[in-house]
Amino acid sequence: MRKVRAVLFPVLLAAGLSLTLGAAPANAERLTGIYRTSAECQRVGAYGESQGWWDEWRCEWKAAYSYYFLYS
Repeated sequence: MRKVRAVLFPVLLAAGLSLTLGAAPANAERLTGIYRTSAECQRVGAYGESQGWWDEWRCEWKAAYSYYFLYS
C-alpha cells in the first residue's frame, strides 16, 4: 500500500497542478491606465480602440482612489 501511495500522490499532484494552470480566464481584462477625469479615460480608450490596441474597453470609477481606471 505504501508503494501505491508513493506513486499515486505525485501523479495526482501533477494532474491537479496542470488543471489549475490551464484554468486561466479566456478574456482576462488588464488595467491599461489610470486617469483623473472621465473625459480623459474615454478619450484614451477610444483612441486605443481606433489604433487596434484593444477590441473592448471600459472606464470604471474607483471611489476609494478618486480615479478612473481604464480596463481593456
